[in-house]
Amino acid sequence: MSALLIGTMTMSLIAACGANEESSSGAGAETSGVSGSLSFYTSQPDQDATALVSAFNEEYPDVDVEVYRSGTEEVISKVQAEKEAGNVQADVMLVADSVTFESLKEQDMLMSYESPEAGGIPDDFVDPDHQYYGTKIMSTILAVNTDNVEEIPNSWKVLTEEAAAGESIMPSLLYSGAAAYNVGVMSRKDEFGWDFFQNVSNNGVTVVQGNGGVLESVASGEKSYGMVVDFIVARAAVEGSPVELVYPDEGVPVITEPIGIMKNTDNKEAAQAFVDFVLSERGQEVSTEIGYTPIREGVDAPEGLETVDELNILSHDVQELLETREQDKQQFADIVGAAQE
Repeated sequence: MSALLIGTMTMSLIAACGANEESSSGAGAETSGVSGSLSFYTSQPDQDATALVSAFNEEYPDVDVEVYRSGTEEVISKVQAEKEAGNVQADVMLVADSVTFESLKEQDMLMSYESPEAGGIPDDFVDPDHQYYGTKIMSTILAVNTDNVEEIPNSWKVLTEEAAAGESIMPSLLYSGAAAYNVGVMSRKDEFGWDFFQNVSNNGVTVVQGNGGVLESVASGEKSYGMVVDFIVARAAVEGSPVELVYPDEGVPVITEPIGIMKNTDNKEAAQAFVDFVLSERGQEVSTEIGYTPIREGVDAPEGLETVDELNILSHDVQELLETREQDKQQFADIVGAAQE
């Protein structure tokens, strides 16, 4: 599979603020006095990153945020290349899953920061050493084209059945961090295992680079079933696409798109302010407005999505998933073979 580099987008929103003075770790950054440039690396869709940065700049108008956006795997490849060159450019990173952040943590690339906004985040989604925090709840669900399918399934098993022969699609874990996490978790569950993915492959699954391609195929009717992150399906349904979001009975893997500050940041104060904003009530409301399930307690989920309390979550030990990620990628590639695009 050839990599697709989405590119670099620069956003500069200016206004008046004050002087730049450093805050102590854990104290948070004050709105006044925070300025300078901030390099934000993310796997979020372009429009979502734009909305988040714009909302941040409403409170911190003197911080110029430069955004680099691509799939999680390519974002990490870029950071690793920068590390090898001795010049990591990112100040703050927000990408798909906790396994990716565990890898960065293991490489001593993250700064410990006790955000004053972390009290509203469930402990399960906060790194014990405060090097990264979950920012939202993103389930991988079954998307179904309602024009093609009369009887909506309630199980992942449909992807292995005749109804889905040549009619299913999923993202590649060689590009998507969410897909890598999902396959890692599901392959270790008795009700799935690697046999499930072998059977899905045997049933003619198409593998594309990312979740956006999966949704496009299902929404257009090219495919009838897709394994894809929930928020883009809910968003498409609200906009009128013939898609239905299904939370299968066996449960769903969940990623939290953690955020963390790179250890080498040149603007610690602005980086801390950005993390605080994302975790704050206002930052979580922005997530809801975009269409994500918020991770902060007391903030409602968007229409069509279940809250974390309602979900049957499939999970696995993060450290083991980190240790086996490359092995999982290879096994997945061996299974799907020519199905990849």
